Amino acid sequence: MPETSGSTGRTPETHVIDFRAAEHLLNARDPRGAVKLLDGVIAAHPENTAARLLRARAFFAAAQLRPAELEFTIVLEREPDNAFAHFALARTYERQGRTDLAIRHFRLAAALDPNPEYLKAARFDSGA
Repeated sequence: MPETSGSTGRTPETHVIDFRAAEHLLNARDPRGAVKLLDGVIAAHPENTAARLLRARAFFAAAQLRPAELEFTIVLEREPDNAFAHFALARTYERQGRTDLAIRHFRLAAALDPNPEYLKAARFDSGA
């Protein structure tokens, strides 16, 4: 019999299915549906950084900026060299009008990964 988590009767395999379904929902522009699926995955596996990063992206897409900021921050506490998480956190700060924090994280993203999008957003040549 498969191992289940808690009283929910959910198996690790079910959580993987929920994670993949959440990816599809986010790609189909249903970030709120993705968040609902990921809530259960993260409740069962709070250490799962990939699920937290996906939930952060879903929060951002749903314009829930404070929860997005929190999730991106948790990801960066665990993976400080995650260039995408720095970039996405910077976009979150940018949407909140927190320009100084945004530029800091854009520059960290660009320093970690010379992706042209990251370099452009870092505005190294502007003197900011």
